[in-house]
Formats: sequence, structure tokens, C-alpha cells
Amino acid sequence: MRELSSRLAAMIRISSIRLAMEPMEMRAGTETALARVIAVFVAAKPHCAYLCANRRATRMKVLAHV
Repeated sequence: MRELSSRLAAMIRISSIRLAMEPMEMRAGTETALARVIAVFVAAKPHCAYLCANRRATRMKVLAHV
């Protein structure tokens, strides 16, 4: 039971998921991805995940703001 409670405490709570409609460069780091989220969605809201795809829509990058 102790292992289960420690695993539950480490989970990230996501209350909403937002998808960017324009492609993003997948080589971008965390800081660049966050700047892109702020530019597109005005602000990064807590407990929200932001999904960005590349130009060919073959890869996705997730930025979770906790």
C-alpha cells in the first residue's frame, strides 16, 4: 500500500488539453515551446497540457504546466 500512495503523489493533474493549430519546430526546447504557448494562448494556465505538432503531423510535443 505504501508504494501505491507514493506513486499517486507523483502524478500530474491535467484538467484541460489545448491543441495548437499551427505547426511548431520539434527541435525547440522547453523555453521556446513555452514562449510559443504564451504567444498563441495568451497565458499558460496551471494544470493544462498544450499539444503541438510538427509540419507533417507525424510527431507531437506536450508541454504540461503544473
